[in-house]
Amino acid sequence: MTTHNTATRDEWMAARLELLAAEKEFTRRSDALAQQRQQLPWVRLDKAYHFDTDAGKATLDDLFQGRSQLMIYHFMFGPDYTMGCPSCSMIADGFNGFAVHLANHDVTLHAVSRAPLAKLQAFKKRMGWTFPWASSSGSDFNFDFNVSFTEDQQRNKGIAYNFSTEPKFVWRSGQEGDSAGPVADLARGTGTDPATYTRERPGMSTFVREGGEIYHCYSTYARGVDGLWGSYQWLDRAPLGRNETGIWWRRHDEYKQTPAPAAHACCV
Repeated sequence: MTTHNTATRDEWMAARLELLAAEKEFTRRSDALAQQRQQLPWVRLDKAYHFDTDAGKATLDDLFQGRSQLMIYHFMFGPDYTMGCPSCSMIADGFNGFAVHLANHDVTLHAVSRAPLAKLQAFKKRMGWTFPWASSSGSDFNFDFNVSFTEDQQRNKGIAYNFSTEPKFVWRSGQEGDSAGPVADLARGTGTDPATYTRERPGMSTFVREGGEIYHCYSTYARGVDGLWGSYQWLDRAPLGRNETGIWWRRHDEYKQTPAPAAHACCV
C-alpha cells in the first residue's frame, strides 16, 4: 500500500487544474526570459581563436559551418582526462537527435573541449555520437569563456566561474583535494583527481555572424545548462521526480556493468 497521498478522480482533477495554472505561469515566465535573453547586447570578438577539427585546423568562423548562429557546448574533457565527464556525456547523448533540426534552422551546434582531438574522436566513436566536436587545445578560448582554469587560479585566487568567485581549492595531505564525495567520484570517472577535474567546467555559449563580424551573445554555466539536460526534464515529470542520492548516472555504455537498482518502497 502506498504512503503517497491518494484521491478520487475528481479530487485528482481539481489538484491537476491547480497545478496547471502554476505550469502555465511558469511557461509564460519562461517565454519572457527567452525574450530577455535574446535582448542581451552583443560583444564583438576581436580575438582570433583556432581549433582542431575532423576537417583540420579551423577558426571560430569555420565552426559556424556557413550558418549565422553558433551554439557551443563547453564539454568537460580536459587534457589530462582519460574520458569525457559523465555528466557532460549524459547531456550530450541528446545532441545527435536535435542537432539536425538546429542545422535546418540556421543554427550550428558544436561541442568544444581542451583535450587533444584524438582523445575526443576516440571517445566520440565509443559513444556513437555524430555532432561536431572541436579541440581548443593551445587556444585561449576555454579560458576566455570561463570554463577552464589554471592551477594558479585554483590554488591562489579562487576560480571565477558562473559569474561569481569560488573559495580557493582546499588541498589536503599531498592529495589533489578530497578523495571522497560526488566530485571525487566524477573525477575518478575521468581518470583524474578532484583538483584536475574541477579545472574544467560545463557551460554553453552562443555566437552570431552579422556584417562580417562575430559577436558573443550569451553564456550560461552550472545549473544554467539544466534545460539542456534532457533526461532531467523527463525525470522532473516522473512520479518520483529526480529521486537521487548522489551520482547515480553513468555513460550510456556503462550501465550494463552496474547492478540493477533496488526496488523502491512503493514498488514492493
